[in-house]
Amino acid sequence: MHGPASPGWLLVALCAATGAYCLLRMRSRVEEQRRAAGGEALMGFGMAVMAVPTTVFTPPSWAWPAYTAVFGAAALRALWAARGGGHHLHHLVGASAMVYMAAAMAAAPADPHAHGGPATGVPLLTGVLLLYFTGYVLLSGARLLPVAGTAGTAGTPGTAVAWSDRPELARACRLSMGIGMLAMLLTM
Repeated sequence: MHGPASPGWLLVALCAATGAYCLLRMRSRVEEQRRAAGGEALMGFGMAVMAVPTTVFTPPSWAWPAYTAVFGAAALRALWAARGGGHHLHHLVGASAMVYMAAAMAAAPADPHAHGGPATGVPLLTGVLLLYFTGYVLLSGARLLPVAGTAGTAGTPGTAVAWSDRPELARACRLSMGIGMLAMLLTM
């Protein structure tokens, strides 16, 4: 992504930490959570790699088509899983957004300061994705707010809840990846 180095490294750290926690969530006892965590770990690490500032590392020309293929496969898997609805539709949008960004980066000039012509503004698909992820971030943030009367319902006193089974941490990871996706889309 083309942007300043400091925010780029913060985005790398955020996405890598989210991907690492999603790997931990893959150890959950709940099968659906394990499946979702795998796709979210791929997204987190993929976003971290894409967010590395180009002043530090410029990916080779074959990297963007490889990203497109990997996230295209993830989008097809999410499409297959979305037959049952649920959170898989969001995975489909996220993986498709990664395909879109990788394809846009493959088509971008190698020199970030070289412009092929007059600025045309924000492409329609980028705008739609920005609207979607803005709504997703706002909704995810609202879901993290505590609800009166539900404090302490995550587990009964004396029982420990495994780190991989903490729903509030999973929501926080999804929120951070949504914020990361917004940041990446804004730099396009």
